[in-house]
Amino acid sequence: MATDLAAPLAAPDVAPIQRRTLRLLFATQIIGGIGVTIGVAVGALLASDVAGTAVAGLVSSAAVVGGALLAVPVTRIMTVRGRRPGLVVAYLTGAAGGVLVVLAAATRWVPLLFLGMLLFGGGSAANLQARYAAVDLAVPARRGRQLSLIVWATTIGAVAAPNFASLADRTTSGWGLPPLAGPFAFSAAALALAAGAILALLRPDPLLTARRLAAAATPPAPVVAPAATARHGAGMRAAWSVVRTRPAARLGIVAVAVGHLVMVAVMVMTPVRLHEWHDDADVLRVVGLVLSLHIAGMYALAPVAGWLTDRVGRRAVILGGVGLLLAACAVAGTAGHHTARLSVGLFLLGLGWSGTMVAGSTLLSESVPVGIRPSVQGLSDLTMGLAGAGAGAVSGFVVAAAGYPVLTGLAAVAVVPLVTLALRPVPVGAPDEED
Repeated sequence: MATDLAAPLAAPDVAPIQRRTLRLLFATQIIGGIGVTIGVAVGALLASDVAGTAVAGLVSSAAVVGGALLAVPVTRIMTVRGRRPGLVVAYLTGAAGGVLVVLAAATRWVPLLFLGMLLFGGGSAANLQARYAAVDLAVPARRGRQLSLIVWATTIGAVAAPNFASLADRTTSGWGLPPLAGPFAFSAAALALAAGAILALLRPDPLLTARRLAAAATPPAPVVAPAATARHGAGMRAAWSVVRTRPAARLGIVAVAVGHLVMVAVMVMTPVRLHEWHDDADVLRVVGLVLSLHIAGMYALAPVAGWLTDRVGRRAVILGGVGLLLAACAVAGTAGHHTARLSVGLFLLGLGWSGTMVAGSTLLSESVPVGIRPSVQGLSDLTMGLAGAGAGAVSGFVVAAAGYPVLTGLAAVAVVPLVTLALRPVPVGAPDEED
């Protein structure tokens, strides 16, 4: 940590540090995206094989819950010690989870599988937190572009990853591992590689460097009124109080949560659906192709969703996303054993998620005072995570009891409250700090 504790840097020295930071984050996001998404691609299949179809969704949702829970200690580590140790802890936790999943597949011990998937969510937490590291030292005029560069890197890894699942399974088959365990061994290695790269190369730490620069450039702080301090330290209860009284904020938070719920419910059971008519030798390749199209729908056109959000309005894009989600449920639910049609449905599902996520997040952020905004955004992320985890947990039971078409029908019904809320007249304003 000697480099991180060096004397404050002059402003001209920041540019080369930022360039090195972006190159490193770009590379590790691709590696981490591959490691995480391979697990997503085969997690439901492995869970179905070890624990049964009814429990498959519950096991897959454990990774979502684990990523959300791990974000709390990782954020605390970053607050005290910087980005580098927080990212390393998150990536190594995900790698440890991958190892435990492999052991669970070998021993067919369901509790160990749950624990492994819970820890495996650390990879997702690291990939999300790395986006913020990209803007610690960015100049204001380039923050959006440099953040989007890291988001795009995640997309590259995530889209490519499902197609590595079959290769990883074949490669590790000679090691005595059971079917579907090999991809998680590959995931653990990828996440450990990302952790090692961050530990060795993310120097100086961008967050600590930014703090030193700010401390050197900022005059002594004025006395802050207690009321202002309280507002900036507001928690989830205060955030909910603000959201409850603002229709635009309610619409934003519901759009993000419902879009994520529908996407997770349908996506997590699609590999199980494909396994119904593809044998073991072929299913991983097919799942890789279908999920690659789905993830491309989620991320590849996100800039278009952002442009439309500013061009035609937030509610219009939310409603457009809802329409795409409904179309996705209709196409996927009626696809039968037609893989191409199911692939189209999953691509539409990704597009619908992108619309509700981008427009809903934008509307939520601009509809609350800046003093309470971080807490409200945290409440939105918590709601989104719980919605996705709940959908993933229930989806396996629905498919086991009634089948995949019924699951897509129920997912379509879930968007009805969002449509009702979005069609109401919503006063949209951008309140200032004193609102």
